[in-house]
Amino acid sequence: MTGYSKVDAVEETFPIREVVRLTGVNPVTLRAWERRYGLIRPIRTEGGHRQYSASDIETIRRIQAYSEQGVPVGKVGGLLAELPLPSVDSTHAAPACDDDDRVEWRMMLRQALGAFDTARLARLYGHAFSIYPAKVVLQDIFMPVWHELQEGSRLGQASQWAFLDAFLRARIGQRLQLAEDPGRQKIMLAPVSETIRELELLVTGLLVSCDAFDVTVLGAAQPPGELAYVCHAVQPAALVLFVDQALSDTDLNAVIELADLLPCPVALVGHGSTPGKPLLTGTTIACLGDQPSFIRQRLKQIVHGTKAG
Repeated sequence: MTGYSKVDAVEETFPIREVVRLTGVNPVTLRAWERRYGLIRPIRTEGGHRQYSASDIETIRRIQAYSEQGVPVGKVGGLLAELPLPSVDSTHAAPACDDDDRVEWRMMLRQALGAFDTARLARLYGHAFSIYPAKVVLQDIFMPVWHELQEGSRLGQASQWAFLDAFLRARIGQRLQLAEDPGRQKIMLAPVSETIRELELLVTGLLVSCDAFDVTVLGAAQPPGELAYVCHAVQPAALVLFVDQALSDTDLNAVIELADLLPCPVALVGHGSTPGKPLLTGTTIACLGDQPSFIRQRLKQIVHGTKAG
């Protein structure tokens, strides 16, 4: 009788499509957890195809659980073992989302929206945030589809837009709340007009928030004429007005008059803020543009009393 031992056994492995079916984690996320973070190590066939073991699948499910609890993926390695995995280096720059990845992410997002599948949408959202910074997740993946659906005219697109809009407003609002710290200075973000969508405000608030200050987002229905009242009540370190399109001379004059009434500095943010910059020369109002890193830098200067341009 031929002997057989564990050493002789070959562990069953699964192709990536089967792992996707079993775990719900998409291929882009699996590859990032492998390449970027070293959290899983599938073997390769002679043809270069990934094969995942049962233990790999268990690890993937544990990573999912940590991600759903809000644990940054860069810290998951230390939770999966007593010591961080040697190949993981969370100090590296965040991975970019190249054109192929963007196409794949958006395709998966459209599929989830087409099925009105909240669970699948939540997994995509969580997996994307486990790989990329907020700027990439929102500006490269979710918001382009949001804009596409908003402008679409085909049957079902308005419903898909409303479904995505409600989902993102809830999730991003939750992220902003969880990031709040009573000990930090408060920045107030408000719409410059009542035509701005609430999601655009929330996305901007999340993108410009940092460990230097909290961002409180006023609702899209906030009356511009009562901003002075709100600021005197809250006493924020700065008021930031979101501008989605170039302001008219009348609107710019209204912003200048508002700034004269407030106990805090005023800044404009968004892609509509830059066109008005020449007209604000000589005022105390800063134009911050729409690049998150620059916005955060200038806000820190404003809060600490450094003149912003």
